[in-house]
Amino acid sequence: MKHDSELKALDASLRRRFRVIETPVRFPDRTLSISHPASAEDLIDEREFERDERLPYWAELWPSARVLGEHVLHANGGGQTLLELGCGAGLVATCASLAGFNVTATDYYEDALAFARVNAWRNGGQPIHTRAVDWRALRAPAKKFDVVIASDVLYERPYGPLVAQAIDLFLAPDGYAILADPGRVAREEFLTDIGTRGFQVSATKLPYRDGAVRQTITLYRMQRD
Repeated sequence: MKHDSELKALDASLRRRFRVIETPVRFPDRTLSISHPASAEDLIDEREFERDERLPYWAELWPSARVLGEHVLHANGGGQTLLELGCGAGLVATCASLAGFNVTATDYYEDALAFARVNAWRNGGQPIHTRAVDWRALRAPAKKFDVVIASDVLYERPYGPLVAQAIDLFLAPDGYAILADPGRVAREEFLTDIGTRGFQVSATKLPYRDGAVRQTITLYRMQRD
C-alpha cells in the first residue's frame, strides 16, 4: 500500500538522521513500542534557543503522556475528531488512533510530527493527521474538534494562557478537553484562564510509579458551561 511504503520510508529517514531507540510502554492489556531520539540533549540547538528559547522536550516520553495515553487508549473513539496539543513523539496520539479517534497531532517541531506518524503506523493504529502549530500565532480552524488533549505542556509560565486559548479556539462547543499535568509552573495560570473562558473543570489525581520515578499526575477534564 502507498501509505505503508511512505511511512516505511519516513521511518528509515528518521533512523538515518537520529540515534533512535525503541521504548516499550506497558499498559495492563497491551504494550506499545515507541520510537524516539535516544537523547533530547543531543538535539539542543543553541541558535534555536537564542531565537525563541526552543528546547527539544518532545523527544522524551514523559510520565504525563504515559498516564494520558492509557486513559485515551481505553476510551471509545467512535470516529470522533481529536486534536493533540504538543504531541511529542506521538505516544498519546498513537493511543488515540488505536482507540478509534480521528486524530490530528500538532507540535512546534516538524520532526516530532514525523515520529508521531511513524509510531501510530508501527503500532497498528489508524493513520493520523499532523499539523505544525505555534501557540503564539494561532488561527481559527475551519472545523473544530470533538476532543482536545494535551500532556505536560505547562512547563513555562507563559504557556498557561496560551494553552487555555488553544483549547477554547479548537474545541467544538459540545466537546471536551483533557490535560494531564504533574504540577508544572503554569498550572495555576492555566486553570484561572480556562475558567474565565466559561469552562467547568474537574480533576482526577493518579499515581505514577516507574522504578525510582514517583509522580502524581492530575487529569483535568474541561467542558463549557
